[in-house]
Amino acid sequence: MLISKIISSLIEIAVISLIPFIWWFVTARKKENFFHWIGLKKIEANNFKSSLFGIIVISFVYVAISFFVLFLVKDIETATSEFAGLGVNGILPSLVYAIFNTSLPEEMLFRGFILKRLQNKFNYKIANIIQSILFGLMHGVMFFSIIGIVKTFIIIIFTGAVAYIMGYMNEKKAGGSIIPSWIIHATSNIFASFVALFSLI
Repeated sequence: MLISKIISSLIEIAVISLIPFIWWFVTARKKENFFHWIGLKKIEANNFKSSLFGIIVISFVYVAISFFVLFLVKDIETATSEFAGLGVNGILPSLVYAIFNTSLPEEMLFRGFILKRLQNKFNYKIANIIQSILFGLMHGVMFFSIIGIVKTFIIIIFTGAVAYIMGYMNEKKAGGSIIPSWIIHATSNIFASFVALFSLI
């Protein structure tokens, strides 16, 4: 399972990176390198402490929201269901899944590509609202036919709100780095995976 997760993570990152890479190659390759352009860069030194504090606080909030969302969909097959009941044997595969198979590609797409490109076209506030709505919809709509409109709406609102805060953290506190949101997102996914591993819900 570990090898499978490593391979699927590499494929996921490559596929998600394709459109941003082409966009960068056509429009910005002479101005800055791809990783800097998409936000995979270190947090600016003068913002490190406030970024660290924000990462810790928002991670706790996101974990709490994740627990609530997992409770809403507890009887439904989800992305972490494959880890159900594996216990310690599934820890390494679940960490690879949480950090590289989901959170990194999603951060590259939503906060690294969509937010930054929209921000260049419109302004930060509009761009952050759009990326957070898209993020919320992606995490909610998949459950619509199973859990109904009310629970779906709740998931969209909660995940969208966290996406907005993560966009704010990256752009206003971390100098455009997506590292804060990647850590926050990975923490939430690790929690969700561990809930499945040890059947906590």
